[in-house]
Amino acid sequence: MLKKILLTITLLLISGCSSKNIVKEKNQESAFIILKTPKIKYADMGFIYKGDSFIKVEIYQMGQAIMSLTINGMNICLSTLKCMEKRDFNKEMLIASYPDTLLENIFRGKPIFKGKNLKKEANGFSQNIEEKDKYKIKYSVIGNNKIFRDTKNSIKIEVKVR
Repeated sequence: MLKKILLTITLLLISGCSSKNIVKEKNQESAFIILKTPKIKYADMGFIYKGDSFIKVEIYQMGQAIMSLTINGMNICLSTLKCMEKRDFNKEMLIASYPDTLLENIFRGKPIFKGKNLKKEANGFSQNIEEKDKYKIKYSVIGNNKIFRDTKNSIKIEVKVR
């Protein structure tokens, strides 16, 4: 009886450790990342780490982290700035009329603007969203690659997973 209990505990411990590694590996991506706005300009290889309540994006150049962006439930933190509420970040760094969840949805590969004008594609989806005098957006998620372009405001966010 004692042998069975010890064997069960050992198996639980071993399987617990291996499943944590699988989850960690599954929730991180190596990607070529472009983040270009009138105030931010980064383009290079980086990593995206995803948790249930956060996303962390790091861009590297010559082996050094040159930019870190962390998105959690309430804030967006950029390595060169203090943490700001999502609405304030959009107003300061993007466009005030963007929804608070825009960046998080792009990096997670989810529809933006509550799925407005969503068109299913073979391996993903695309959205064309335009509001006169505010934005003209083309957004697509094909496989693991995400491309967001707002031509009216010169904003481009691309994530090409390697």
